[in-house]
Amino acid sequence: MRLRNKPGAEEKLQKYSQYVVADPEKWKGKWREKFEKNQPLHIEIGMGKGRFIMEMAKQHPDINYIGIELQTSVIVSALDKQIEEELPNVQLLQVNAQNLQSFFEKGEIDRIYLTFSDPWPKNRHEKRRLTYRDFLNSYETVLDEDGELHFKTDNQGLFEYSLISFSQKGMVLKELYLDLHNSDVEGNIMTEYEEKFSKKGNRIYKTVAYFPTEQ
Repeated sequence: MRLRNKPGAEEKLQKYSQYVVADPEKWKGKWREKFEKNQPLHIEIGMGKGRFIMEMAKQHPDINYIGIELQTSVIVSALDKQIEEELPNVQLLQVNAQNLQSFFEKGEIDRIYLTFSDPWPKNRHEKRRLTYRDFLNSYETVLDEDGELHFKTDNQGLFEYSLISFSQKGMVLKELYLDLHNSDVEGNIMTEYEEKFSKKGNRIYKTVAYFPTEQ
């Protein structure tokens, strides 16, 4: 789907450089210095319009959050939320997640969120899926040894693919929900897509996984 350009979006992203980091390579290994407080670092890859990460940051002021989104017309909506909220524990990056290791040092991140990622259903687009093995290799590098990957989707095909991908990588499943909204989980924060799809009656899938450390 082609995204509609928003007039003035590029200029707005440049204007609010205190929220949208223009030179993320500069902060590799030093992200905790970018925030007011030295706290655990969580990132969301493909944050969309930012509802999830903003709500997480408000509910967990003891954690620093970085939202990653490539599309200009989408990240500017997240920026609008941050301009209004002025949350000290949120930073935004307009970068390609394929280059994650260019922006984060080994073990620098404590948690990664993948929320309603593009399923890229065609086989020829497999390498674009955020749970493809190359992405998992990158996550393993930047995550702390106790770090977790939180993955949530309404797409059954992508969920099944991801579970296989996790297994092939040797990851361990800590939590697994085949119908999240009808489970006993508490404190679930919905994304824009999650609310939209759940209202249509779509089942929401979620898993929490981690990379086992060598003994």
